[in-house]
Amino acid sequence: MSAQSVVLALSICTVLTVGGCGVASSSQASRGASLSVQHRHHDLSQSRPNIPWHASAASKVLPGDVLIADSANNRILLVNPQKKIVWQYPKPGQPSAIRDDDDVFFGPHFDEIITNQEGNDVISIINFKTRQVVWNYGHAGEPGSAPGYLNTPDDAFLLTHQGTDIITVADIKNDRILFISRRTHHILKQYGKTGVAANDPPIAYSAPNGDFPAPHGGMLVTQINGNDAILLNRHNQIQYTLHFPSQFYYPSDANITPNGNIIVAFYTNPGAIVEMTPKGRVVWSYHVLSGPGRLNHPSLAVMLPNGFILLNDDYNDRVIVINPKTNQIVWQYGHTGTPGSAPGYLNIPDGVDLLPVGVTPGGKNGVGHHLESFPGSGL
Repeated sequence: MSAQSVVLALSICTVLTVGGCGVASSSQASRGASLSVQHRHHDLSQSRPNIPWHASAASKVLPGDVLIADSANNRILLVNPQKKIVWQYPKPGQPSAIRDDDDVFFGPHFDEIITNQEGNDVISIINFKTRQVVWNYGHAGEPGSAPGYLNTPDDAFLLTHQGTDIITVADIKNDRILFISRRTHHILKQYGKTGVAANDPPIAYSAPNGDFPAPHGGMLVTQINGNDAILLNRHNQIQYTLHFPSQFYYPSDANITPNGNIIVAFYTNPGAIVEMTPKGRVVWSYHVLSGPGRLNHPSLAVMLPNGFILLNDDYNDRVIVINPKTNQIVWQYGHTGTPGSAPGYLNIPDGVDLLPVGVTPGGKNGVGHHLESFPGSGL
């Protein structure tokens, strides 16, 4: 999710003491306001209501299992709310065919996982049941811009449009967003000009590192150098540009929340998470300056269906859930600042996704239960 490591001091926001840690926050009164964008959630018939796949009990904090890109361990984990590993790639003791898996997202039917190997310049699709890599794009360890090459790919999504599988990816150092045919490996469409780093959307982009699905086939593009996010419709027309607060920088992977706002992580130390309305009003922020709540280069934050915030805190070697009403960490997997590969440990986790209750991975599940499931998004 990052193109490079950035360790700079953040300007200090208004500080609110919570649990002994400085937290910059703002009113959350708008959280219950009328919502213009909604996720599609369908009732699911299930024999174990409210209990995630292979979990021992339901959880009010974490409403599903968490898929984790454990990048420095070159593996992918699926962890239940009780912090038990219930699936992993590769199997323990087996070699891994991926390196530096920066993000991991379930495919439309939860039978496949797509991962962009940012430092390896490759996108891979893995079959959940067989744990086999069934598709690749890019040349391992060989960055480039010619057809078939990538340069620091970020946020690869597997979408289905009119029966056709399409992969989208933010190709950061090539300053472009690509739409790739799974069947032919051809580039179907491109946003931005290859190798032209210019803050001039929708014509050109400057280090785009996010390309999250948006309603009606649109896309939310994050620009590192623009410190902004641009909502595009399916025709590459700008719907709005959201400029992030100037005291923060290096935005990472902005995405749309269930209530229609935008949430973004700032890949810095200390790190920050900000939620804003499309009109630019900050409704919530998390910016702890010291203590156990301090973030170290978080690269993706998403809002769960229960309103809590799930994020990977990369250089703290942990994945956490934050209660935005108290700004307290209420769930954690990994040991803060202690990398490892044993159960309970992570080594630079760089991406997360949620397996919601009622979905069995590896089967042909219906489309529409993803965190990024908006009408027309292909998820």
